[in-house]
Amino acid sequence: MKPKFTTLIILVFLSAAILAPFAVSHLYEPIIREQSFDFLLFIKGNLYKQITGYISLVFVILEMVLVARKRGRGWIIKIKIPGSIKLWRKLHIFLGVGLLAIVLVHTIGLNGLNFNAIFLSIFFAVSLSALVGVTAETGVVESPQRRFFSWLPNKNVQEKAIPGISKSTLIRNLRSFWLGTHIILVAMFFVMLAFHIFLAYYYQ
Repeated sequence: MKPKFTTLIILVFLSAAILAPFAVSHLYEPIIREQSFDFLLFIKGNLYKQITGYISLVFVILEMVLVARKRGRGWIIKIKIPGSIKLWRKLHIFLGVGLLAIVLVHTIGLNGLNFNAIFLSIFFAVSLSALVGVTAETGVVESPQRRFFSWLPNKNVQEKAIPGISKSTLIRNLRSFWLGTHIILVAMFFVMLAFHIFLAYYYQ
């Protein structure tokens, strides 16, 4: 099973805290540049970028191992990886939040320019689409209610309340939306990741 709803809410707030520096980087970068220019050169240097970049790549690979663990049964070549599906689902979520933290370390919260800015935005969308989606889905699963949105008025029946949406239908619709969006974003992310690695070595 996935982490509980309360745990996921904590992870959402933690992710928001990790992302906060990116929103205010334009305020603190000039301060670092003026007061600790040597430090800024170090964290923008090749050695620092390569070390933190490789650590980020390891996290990405670990996340992809989860996909092999979950989908391997349907492939022609059977992939046997130790651990239960429940354990890997939990690890996938926690590793995703950990990857956000590693990317913060890698970029020191700077959004970058042009391609890097778009690449970073896609990465944030990948992470948040999954985390917010699974949090909403888990909230519905753990809810004692059997039907949702029954308070909405039905204009066709003299403003009477509609019966509402069943829990199973709502879960299915939520999963279809967030998982579909997440998969598309992941595909975009991997294309841009390959290009990002190429650029990093091309301009080294």
